[in-house]
Amino acid sequence: MFISPLVLPQLGIDVILGMEWLKQHNAMIDVGSRTVQLHSSSGTDVVIHVPLHKHVSHTLNAAETQTEAQALAKIPVACDYPDVFPEELPGLPPDRDVEFRIDLVPGTAPVSKRPYRMAPDELKELKTQLQEQIDKGFIQLSSSPWGCPALFVEKKDQGGKTLCVDYRPLNAVTVKNKYPLPHIDILFDQLGGATVFSKIDLRSGYHQIKEDIPKTAFSTRYGLYEYLVMSFGLTNAPAFFMYLMNSVFMNELDKFVVVFIDDILVYSKNEKEHEEHLRIVLSRLRERKLYAKFSKCAFWLKEVAFLGHILSAKGVAVDPSKVEDVLNWKQPQTVTKIRSFLGLAGYYRRFIKDFSKIAKPMTALTQKNAKFAWSQKCEEAFGTLKKLLSSAPVLAQPDITKPFDVYCDASGSGLGCVLMQEGRVIAYASCQLRKHEVNYPTHDLELLAVVYALKKWRHYLLGNTYHIYTDHKSLKYIFTQPELNMRQRRWLELIKHYDLEVHYHPGKANVVADALSRKAHCNFIEARPTVRVLCYEIGEIEMPTALEA
Repeated sequence: MFISPLVLPQLGIDVILGMEWLKQHNAMIDVGSRTVQLHSSSGTDVVIHVPLHKHVSHTLNAAETQTEAQALAKIPVACDYPDVFPEELPGLPPDRDVEFRIDLVPGTAPVSKRPYRMAPDELKELKTQLQEQIDKGFIQLSSSPWGCPALFVEKKDQGGKTLCVDYRPLNAVTVKNKYPLPHIDILFDQLGGATVFSKIDLRSGYHQIKEDIPKTAFSTRYGLYEYLVMSFGLTNAPAFFMYLMNSVFMNELDKFVVVFIDDILVYSKNEKEHEEHLRIVLSRLRERKLYAKFSKCAFWLKEVAFLGHILSAKGVAVDPSKVEDVLNWKQPQTVTKIRSFLGLAGYYRRFIKDFSKIAKPMTALTQKNAKFAWSQKCEEAFGTLKKLLSSAPVLAQPDITKPFDVYCDASGSGLGCVLMQEGRVIAYASCQLRKHEVNYPTHDLELLAVVYALKKWRHYLLGNTYHIYTDHKSLKYIFTQPELNMRQRRWLELIKHYDLEVHYHPGKANVVADALSRKAHCNFIEARPTVRVLCYEIGEIEMPTALEA
């Protein structure tokens, strides 16, 4: 077993065992008796009594603070901005160009709810956290007519509890802020050619904005309080914070900065550029008095985990640590559980070929008035999606200066498309047919697949030159076909806006996209053969069509 010891002079005890070590050895901890039970390799149980050392936690906190400061001092560029990485927020945020407001639906009366009941240990923690928030200047006693109940939420990574407020009654009467949150795929489209990355996570980002005070009042066993800073749980908080961050980095967005709420990604083509870019970003944070949490930041990386994905010069991949939630998901027992699973798995649908077709048995159970009956097909779909996510390919980043290749196919169960460039897969897309589309003739279904691809990847294809590959030969002549029905005419009007060429290839040739997506069989990430040559070579292989249901 590999360990990374931290030497603490004059600690007064021999060793401190961390959570990872205890987890690996299946330790059972009894807090009341201060004992730890370990299961040894010989099969016997070992019980260790842990005496109380009051000074240990203080020593560790001091050591962590010291090592964090030392680590920051060793990071190029970041070391010049220690004030951007404080241990705690310096107090109330400064006046900004924009301040958070809670606009109410006209005619709304104040809403006040009784506090939730809490267990004794929660009440003790409540007192502690209320006092901490008061000391920081984030909350104060309130006489507001508003009041939503406070509650605790478990911290996912660090353990312990976070004090939150159930703002559902307030959110229900709040006018929704329609400021758009960016689509994850669109954010990553800007990263083509980047080889160096740094990510910056703002420290308690919402607490760096002043609040619409009286409406944020929350009720507790120990009285009514109100926030002086923006609180978590408010319906418009993410949209407003996104607006603030976009205004701060407007000149840098889509050049070398990606922002998603309080997460900042700096990307560059080389280290020289990255030094300049990182300095600009940190200077901007210093100017606006926005502060980052150093322990959650990472600098000068060749590969970075960001928003559930792994980004590198090779492209975009699924973050294995995030997929673990999907892999450990138990068989859904209700429609709500099915929707939750499909929502989580669907976050990575661009990595999974024919996602909609595979998920069809499960999505059928979510339809209105559908009887819930988990069948063998549902179980197979459930297992297939988890398996495909665990072996998802690395998708290439698009280069809009180069032509694209789009592969389209349709079957009786749905549409499937693959977007490629220079022999590398950029994205998969699929959808199920609607009720009226099931009755379309084959020619119209194949044309519908083309239209679906154009709409799905419009931001890549409009204004660019590209090739459409289909296994329906008559689509080659769609532009010169003398007689068209009304549906075809409508679709043709849309297609005419694009600079494209339609090519026929045998259905078997569609297997090229499948081959390129399977890293275990052939490493096409390094090779760059032309798609057209591969089509005709693989077209001779006796295999089923790639988009076959």
